[in-house]
Amino acid sequence: MSEIDVKEVKEAVRSKYSKAALRVSREAGSCCGKSAARERSFPITSDLYNEGETAALPEAAVLASLGCGNPTALAELAPGEIVLDLGSGGGIDVLLSARRVGPDGKAYGLDMTDEMLALARENQRKAGIENAEFLKGEIEHVPLPDNSVDVVISNCVINLSGDKDRVLREAFRVLKPGGRFAVSDVITRGEVPAEIRRDLLLWVGCIAGALTDAEYSEKLARAGFEGIGIEPTRVYDVEDAREFLTGKGIDVDALAPQVDGKFMSAFVRAMKPLGRP
Repeated sequence: MSEIDVKEVKEAVRSKYSKAALRVSREAGSCCGKSAARERSFPITSDLYNEGETAALPEAAVLASLGCGNPTALAELAPGEIVLDLGSGGGIDVLLSARRVGPDGKAYGLDMTDEMLALARENQRKAGIENAEFLKGEIEHVPLPDNSVDVVISNCVINLSGDKDRVLREAFRVLKPGGRFAVSDVITRGEVPAEIRRDLLLWVGCIAGALTDAEYSEKLARAGFEGIGIEPTRVYDVEDAREFLTGKGIDVDALAPQVDGKFMSAFVRAMKPLGRP
């Protein structure tokens, strides 16, 4: 992508998630909040957390969840670890991580959107969680020192970046030697129609910016990671494709069969080698 395209994508993402945060703030606690969330249910973002995980969290943290997986459940976090969530949004994965690592650990959330940061900090206050901190910044420029975290997680955010190589290099930089990269993301297999790849609205919706599994692995290896693995967690069929393509100004009937089974949510694992600073 050109520099102009990267900036355009970034501003579109910022605008979408700012509006989402404001909408959630209005709906949380209202009589129609949960029903409105169900009406917006989307095959990529629905049914990711069980009730046992979300029962003790503020309603706004759950409503603001816009991810494609549950990285905190899959990352096998241990007490005392330091976790960084890239693109933390309303804070659900940070708050869950903070509970998993316990009082001797810490969970950082990084987000570039003021409205999401304000929502996440309010959710943290309501949850009474002290071992979490939300930072303002971009995932391409992480405001943490080298070798400072044990685990990097993310939930359907890296594919929104126009410079994924930079994101992965930053994740590698902030991880301690032996640290783990454990993210949920949307990936593709096979060729994806050009109409989807170039559509900005679909990029903001986690679809057009998705890497193939081979591309993701190659970029991780180039950044220095080893032990790379990609585990599909949900594969989207033609009816899912029809749902997420509708309203995007493209020929749904023509394109939906072409993306059937080509998009999936996946858990992506990798490790920073022990001998690397």
